[in-house]
Amino acid sequence: MVYNTLNMDVFNALADPTRRNIIEMLASRGQLSASDISDKFKTSPPAISQHLKVLREAKLIDMEKRAQQRIYQINPEAMTQLEEWAKKMASEWQARFSALDKVLELEKKKGGKKWTKK
Repeated sequence: MVYNTLNMDVFNALADPTRRNIIEMLASRGQLSASDISDKFKTSPPAISQHLKVLREAKLIDMEKRAQQRIYQINPEAMTQLEEWAKKMASEWQARFSALDKVLELEKKKGGKKWTKK
């Protein structure tokens, strides 16, 4: 089961819009320093640092120290696991909708009751 390999912290980390924005920035721009990330927000640098910490602990991003800088990038393995989980959920829901469509088609062919609002 893909879900078991995902850490619950992933969902908590992604629940915050600032952290989702950070993920999107790293996805589109690649590696960024903490100051480059912080400069893109009106939030204080210490607050952004806390967001980066949450993302790191959830293993969504990796950090590399280069001299005095901390460089962040997306953890592709975590993103792949998240993508696989989302695809699995979408597939399961599609199967449910398909089954419901079949039941509704059978009811139509039988000339079943018309569904009306009361």
